[in-house]
Amino acid sequence: MKNGNKDGAAAELGDLQARFAELIWENEPAPSGRLVELCREKFGWKKPTTYTVLRKLCEKGLFVNENGTVRSLVSAEEFHSEKSERFVRETFGGSLPSFISAFASRRTLSKAEVDEIQRMIDEYRKEL
Repeated sequence: MKNGNKDGAAAELGDLQARFAELIWENEPAPSGRLVELCREKFGWKKPTTYTVLRKLCEKGLFVNENGTVRSLVSAEEFHSEKSERFVRETFGGSLPSFISAFASRRTLSKAEVDEIQRMIDEYRKEL
C-alpha cells in the first residue's frame, strides 16, 4: 500500500465509512466541498457528518485532505485486495484453495468463471 499501512484499514471500516470511501475513490481528487454536496445527495448527511467521517478515514491512512482537496493514499484496488487477503488469512488459515472450495460449494460456477480461474492459474504457473 502506498502509505505502508498494510494492516488494519480494511477490517476497520463500517458500512457508512465504506460507502463514503467508495464515493471518494469514484470522484478523486475531489474538493471537500464537493464531497459535502455528494454526501448530502447520496446519504442525507450534513456537513459536520461528512467532515467527521472524512477525518476518521484520513486518520486510518486511507485518504488525505490537503488544502481542501481529498485524494487517496490507498487505492480502491489496494484496499479491496488487502481486505480479501485478510479474510482468507483469518477465515481459512491463508489457504486460497480452501476458500475457493468453500465458495464453490455454495453455488455453481459458470463456465466463464471456471475459464477465468483456469486462466489465472495458468498465468501464475508460468511465473513459477
